[in-house]
Amino acid sequence: MTSEPVRRVQSGSPWEESFGFARAVAAGDRVLVGGTTAFKGPTLYGEGDPYEQAKVAFTGALEAIAAFGLGPESVVRTRMYLSHVRDIDEVGRAHKEIFDAVRPVSTLLVVEGFVDPRILVEVELEAYRGAVDQ
Repeated sequence: MTSEPVRRVQSGSPWEESFGFARAVAAGDRVLVGGTTAFKGPTLYGEGDPYEQAKVAFTGALEAIAAFGLGPESVVRTRMYLSHVRDIDEVGRAHKEIFDAVRPVSTLLVVEGFVDPRILVEVELEAYRGAVDQ
């Protein structure tokens, strides 16, 4: 296990400051990425398009683990939260495109809604900084 102290990464989301949280936290061999949406600053990408929102959200989450020198191959868990059951296939397609070769464990939930009603998808990642066996 790495002896590095706990480190935190911010993404610039306005909610990080107002709620007091970090986008990602590295503790030991684990890197945890909190709920990430398709917002980049004040702009929501892929409005009305669950596939595009999922791709943008996963890209943002992967950018957070990149700050620790990690890539998609380090991801061991994903979580996807959707506001509509109708979007499962499109979000699943985006997940497969990004993680098919990695095959992390995954959870997909349909929730009542998000802080902004235009958000269709929110994702979380967990990555492992130790050696990864195939």
